[in-house]
Amino acid sequence: MTKFPIIQTNIWDSLWAAPIIIVLTEILKVMLPIRSQYISTIATAIGLIISIFISHPHDLSAGISMGFFYSGAAIGSYSSIKTSLTSYRNRA
Repeated sequence: MTKFPIIQTNIWDSLWAAPIIIVLTEILKVMLPIRSQYISTIATAIGLIISIFISHPHDLSAGISMGFFYSGAAIGSYSSIKTSLTSYRNRA
């Protein structure tokens, strides 16, 4: 029976990864004609790249799983900020 991998990360990885993913995604949106349905896929790819190659370069399973967490945090934060700003602008 295979044991689950032990994934060690620190809070600083989470605090810088999500904002970097948001910023890089916004830069790509400005520079390239990207359709809106592909934005979350691009954010996930950026999160996986950051996690596999920077945060967890010696543990592929940890890099993959944390990459999905980083990109999920970035996508959720972006969606929350966008919804809040839209609601604020449209209030009566």
